[in-house]
Amino acid sequence: MKQFSEFSKNIRAVDLIVIAFCAILTVINLIFINRVSSWHIHIIINFLIASLAFFSAIKHAKENSLFWRQLHIWYLVPMIFIFYKELYQMIDPIRQTVYDPMLIQIDRYIFKNDPTVALYKYTNPYLTEFLQIVYGTFFFLPVILGIDLIRHKKFYEFDYSAFIIVFGFFLSFIGYILVPAIGPRFTLHNFETNNIEMPGIFITKFLREIVNTGESIPYGTLNPAQFVQRDCFPSGHTQMTLLVMYLSVKFKSKLKLFFIIDGTLLIFATVYLRYHYVADLIGGFVFMILTLWSGKYIYEWWMRTKKEKSYLQ
Repeated sequence: MKQFSEFSKNIRAVDLIVIAFCAILTVINLIFINRVSSWHIHIIINFLIASLAFFSAIKHAKENSLFWRQLHIWYLVPMIFIFYKELYQMIDPIRQTVYDPMLIQIDRYIFKNDPTVALYKYTNPYLTEFLQIVYGTFFFLPVILGIDLIRHKKFYEFDYSAFIIVFGFFLSFIGYILVPAIGPRFTLHNFETNNIEMPGIFITKFLREIVNTGESIPYGTLNPAQFVQRDCFPSGHTQMTLLVMYLSVKFKSKLKLFFIIDGTLLIFATVYLRYHYVADLIGGFVFMILTLWSGKYIYEWWMRTKKEKSYLQ
């Protein structure tokens, strides 16, 4: 009991869910050991990430040196991308299907048409360029919020925000496993002619290639729909952007107006640029609510375990 008390004292709530998610992914790999060819590599990676979360937390608590403090805070950023790529090696071998037809039918039931097709008549290169740039800001929004909270010495607020954002990513990853999908740019449109149909001005094509490469379809990939990540439902862009917007308002960030404006445009861009169905956005909103609701209980439970007063009350 004393050892557990010492453990809980040094481990943040966000470290706890990182370790738990490593365990969950390891179990899934072991269950589907005959389908996931790189299962052994995944298990090693999960062990290393869990170890990093544990030891950086311990070192930060005991030494509080600049190195361990910064490592303990920012290891979360590359970790999300590592998990994202691990899932790439898992989802298709495990599920062996995509749910795009179902998501298309949901959109057609709601709108009586395909939103990405309907929006095509309103496209122009300047708008496309602007929204492609906005879409690219997604990767920086959580980091910008974190830096802003730390800069204004809102350390408790940062701790909770880091937990909620990482927890949100993990829930969205579970969503990808449950409902794998590739998106309208492959199913309703011709991916190969996207740059011709929706050109930008200067850097749209370059930014698209960055996104494509991140989704495992670098330039020249044959049959990209076969290799792209199954990461459309829920819309992580919608879920995580809404979480950042909510947290920025809740904790009175000086940049909340930026997050609200940029976030609203970003969510619209996911459909305009053909990355998502509207059904994905609805899923992202539902997962955002689920993240805040369940995350608050988990976070406060861990604070009670650490015998620390929750400032959320």
